[in-house]
Amino acid sequence: MIDCVDWVNVIALTPDQHVVMVEQFRHGSDTVELEIPGGMIDAEDPSPEAAGQRELREETGYAGENARLLGRVFPNPAIMSNVCFTVLVENCRCAHPLQWDGTEELLTQLVPVAELPALMAAGKIRHSLVAAALYHFDLYRRGLRA
Repeated sequence: MIDCVDWVNVIALTPDQHVVMVEQFRHGSDTVELEIPGGMIDAEDPSPEAAGQRELREETGYAGENARLLGRVFPNPAIMSNVCFTVLVENCRCAHPLQWDGTEELLTQLVPVAELPALMAAGKIRHSLVAAALYHFDLYRRGLRA
């Protein structure tokens, strides 16, 4: 069993219905992936929502309001002990300088919400936890999540 800290992924929505996404190199797959901001929940973070807001700010410089939990998944319950939370943050705007970790080098992109299904279908979004987060977002938009 691999004992890991919990993670958070952020659906950061701008006022004009774009999702703040990042492109970054992933060593395991040796590919550049289109993802949503996210990362580890630090011991100092009081909640997944706070961790999501911190990760969003650090990775993209964006900040927003009304952060709330949309869902949670087990990344790999066969061998891992952690949970990955999906947090929605609305009315996001670029307001802060970037604060990347030492291994991060990200390119921020604003993607229209309406284009997300086509990006998934075309294989442009391949990170499984991002796909799960986007599914939680889709459920929320359909009124199937609080």
